[in-house]
Amino acid sequence: AFFAWCHQQRQRMDLVNSDPLAKAITYAENHQEQLKVYLGAPEVPIDTNHLERALRVIPMGRKNWLFCWSEVGAKHVGIIQSLLTTCRLHQVNPYPYLVDVLQRVALHPARDVEELTPRVWKERFAANPLHSDLDHAH
Repeated sequence: AFFAWCHQQRQRMDLVNSDPLAKAITYAENHQEQLKVYLGAPEVPIDTNHLERALRVIPMGRKNWLFCWSEVGAKHVGIIQSLLTTCRLHQVNPYPYLVDVLQRVALHPARDVEELTPRVWKERFAANPLHSDLDHAH
């Protein structure tokens, strides 16, 4: 109904392209597929501000990332930073998560790799994580 209304408004002769309503309607029509996802699932956030705030810590350490030594090293730093941010978003402590997953990954079926993502890991394994022998060495 919303997009039908948008189309109807675009037919108005008194609505010029510079009008803020015309610009908003054009935006809505150009992003119709993405907006339908949001309109069809109210739990989907309308913006990604929470993700941008979570990733803000990465540029703060930008000078540290200059010493990755190679593009491959920088790529791996990006992967780790993304993983740590995902842990924070799901209230998962990264240390026990990484200790568990790095041990579990060799034994875990590749087809079930999604179970090792922080969100699913929290549900499946967080209550009884694998521990490092090094934690008990002292």
